[in-house]
Amino acid sequence: MSEQLKLHNTLSRQKELFTPLYPGHVGMYVCGPTVSGESHLGHARPFITFDVLYRYLLHLGYKVRYVRNITDAGHFEEEGRAAEDKIAKFAQLEKLEPMELVQKYTNLFHWAMEQFNTLKPSIEPTATGHIVEQIEMIKEIMDKGFAYEANGSVYFDVMKYSEGHHYGILSGRVLEDQLETTRELDNQEEKKNKVDFALWKKAPPEHLMRWPSPWGDGFPGWHIECSAMSGKYLGNQFDIHGGGMDLQFPHHECEIAQSEVAHGEMMARYWVHNNMITINGKKMGKSYGNVIRLTDLFAGTHPLLEQGYSPMTIRFFILQTHYRSTLDFSNEALQAAEKGLQRLWYAYEVLQKLVYTANGTDINKELDDQVQAWCNDCAVSMNDDISTAKVLANLFELSPVINSLKGGQVKMHEISETTFTLLQQTWKTYLIDVLGLVPEKPAETEKLDGVLQLLIDIRKEAKSKKDYATSDKIRNQLLTIGIQLKDEKDGTVSYAIE
Repeated sequence: MSEQLKLHNTLSRQKELFTPLYPGHVGMYVCGPTVSGESHLGHARPFITFDVLYRYLLHLGYKVRYVRNITDAGHFEEEGRAAEDKIAKFAQLEKLEPMELVQKYTNLFHWAMEQFNTLKPSIEPTATGHIVEQIEMIKEIMDKGFAYEANGSVYFDVMKYSEGHHYGILSGRVLEDQLETTRELDNQEEKKNKVDFALWKKAPPEHLMRWPSPWGDGFPGWHIECSAMSGKYLGNQFDIHGGGMDLQFPHHECEIAQSEVAHGEMMARYWVHNNMITINGKKMGKSYGNVIRLTDLFAGTHPLLEQGYSPMTIRFFILQTHYRSTLDFSNEALQAAEKGLQRLWYAYEVLQKLVYTANGTDINKELDDQVQAWCNDCAVSMNDDISTAKVLANLFELSPVINSLKGGQVKMHEISETTFTLLQQTWKTYLIDVLGLVPEKPAETEKLDGVLQLLIDIRKEAKSKKDYATSDKIRNQLLTIGIQLKDEKDGTVSYAIE
């Protein structure tokens, strides 16, 4: 098990050597989707990012408990809009029961994650399934004097908390500035201070999703669910808390405050945040008309799209940029990613067919060392704060070497058998196991493969009958459309020519 992994900790604002609380075990919590609507391009980045982190921790030999929640109750984006439960609101618009809507969009989310080849989390708890735990946590915070009830709602007392704690430790926000800049929103008159946030909200008569509590019928605030569920499944303190950087404030800041009061310690030791996706340089937003749903992205049915893009192209596109850097979406960038991924798969398929056959010891030491360096740098890059972009850069450096081994420009004896084995292991480990990329073969491609095999069989039969005119015609015609046939001792293999 490697001890060299470093992660950028938002809490300390620097890279830190990753050392889990319990040797050999990792607890990781990632904020999941709010299932009031269909997932869009912006949602893809965090779930792909933390899927790769999950995969790499497993690759290093850790036993990982990965918890990713489903927000299916009470979510509101800004304090004060408590009466506007997003799920209840959209359920009414779609003429569905709230839990019917929740199930519809949960199914769509899971379908999208399958298309992206993300591993399923160890536990996927829902907010509605943990109302009891949230109420108990709120009662504990109130018993310690850090929350108060007002008109059937319960608010966290940020000013009292800040007397002995640092509210803003994660985001760097200054409390005094928040007091000055907090906008006037609904229900602010119930709070002692504008910065106080809701732990429980009273449900008005028309509110569809409601639960009984010591303070009357209502529903949980946005932040309490993550604290309650992460604590239940990972303990009062755990290793990694992940999410998009847009969640640093207020969501994660509030999580820290309420968990610290309830449990007496910082809930997570490493806070990892991915940066945002922009579209043609603009932030995603409904006002810009650039929120692209994943189904539209795959089908190419959004006005901003020139074509549909496969899930693997999207995954590859996201991993080409470091997770902490802004990623700008454009048709040009996606089309370049599509071609780049095809190059890698071509090299991978070539490598799968190559067999080490060198007999001599005439090794090109410079080339041999360089190939080993590119292979070994994949682990170095992943250990350096999950630098997937550098891993892909190494694979692109190795691609022409692989193609040259196939074409004969580089002789097999120029690299050692040890290096060749390392090369094969590196591509399988990093392209598929760690980065989670898988070959895509549409049904049409499978049919064409069948046609190609038929032509190879006809050519073989023609050669056996010494009908070289037909044999050569098939080979030459295929060559004109970019398919090269090569006769080997185990049979005829085909290669796509770039």
